[in-house]
Amino acid sequence: MGFLDALWHLLNFFAPALGLAATATVLSKLLWWRRLRGVAWTRLLGWSAAAATAALLGGLVVGGADGRVATYAAMVLATALALAWAGFGGRTHG
Repeated sequence: MGFLDALWHLLNFFAPALGLAATATVLSKLLWWRRLRGVAWTRLLGWSAAAATAALLGGLVVGGADGRVATYAAMVLATALALAWAGFGGRTHG
């Protein structure tokens, strides 16, 4: 496998996690726009991308292969928890 093939494999491995993080961040900012007005996009996207990537890597280690339904379910849960913590946790809302 050449360098470009390896690079594409790596990028395609992380694409579901980053796509989910971006989609979830945009939807959360649209749905809770008043409560998340003061929270930066980069904060929400960073935490959700990190959580989804960690779940993706954890699914690869535990399951032995990528693309399993349980891994994707863990990514959704991890992303939701990360967005809740980064967007609503530790702040007082008026």
